[in-house]
Amino acid sequence: MQTELNVTGMSCGHCVKAVEGALKAVPGVEGVQVSLEGGKATVQGDADAQALIAAVKEEGYGAEVAGQ
Repeated sequence: MQTELNVTGMSCGHCVKAVEGALKAVPGVEGVQVSLEGGKATVQGDADAQALIAAVKEEGYGAEVAGQ
């Protein structure tokens, strides 16, 4: 399963690493790709979308499921 998130508030490579780390820590996540330019995060695995969003928000960034 793949989940696409729109992530707001990222402005540098450090931000990308912080978001990647937060998402990888969520149970069920198998892989993460974060794009600074597009403000997107693609998550592979069967993690709960709300848990992914909560993890990103805990790092201080905004997130929502893309296409909703």
